[in-house]
Amino acid sequence: MGTKITYKNAANQDFLAVVRALVRAYQDFAAYDAAGHRAAGLTSPQADVLFALGNTRGLTFREIGEKTLITKGTLTGVIDRLEYKRLVQRVPNLTDKRCTLVRLTGKGTQAFQEHFPRHIAYLKTRFDQLSPSDKRTAMRLLQKIRAVF
Repeated sequence: MGTKITYKNAANQDFLAVVRALVRAYQDFAAYDAAGHRAAGLTSPQADVLFALGNTRGLTFREIGEKTLITKGTLTGVIDRLEYKRLVQRVPNLTDKRCTLVRLTGKGTQAFQEHFPRHIAYLKTRFDQLSPSDKRTAMRLLQKIRAVF
């Protein structure tokens, strides 16, 4: 039989503490990230799509979903709202008629060129509070965590 998981077990306490710390770090990062996008009038998913499309000639819905991890049902609404803001447009895919490409409009390209570097700088101010050694350690540990999944 498998190992019984109890909260009193010291190994499980360590595991749960790591999971809680990881979740809290993600939540805090996501909240800070979202605040930066809101300042530009975008939601996080809208910014993710804008950033994925930046410096491309357009992507299919599938490609955008793979890059952003936004589900198909949600992605349609995000694209609709970006289209309403005139930041993206749907165009026929000349190489595959079964799917549509999404491209940045001129206004969308301008938004990408303004918001992407500003947002990277916004995030960097927080990461600059870590020492170079701390950043290397964080990268190594995050890569290890990712590898186990």
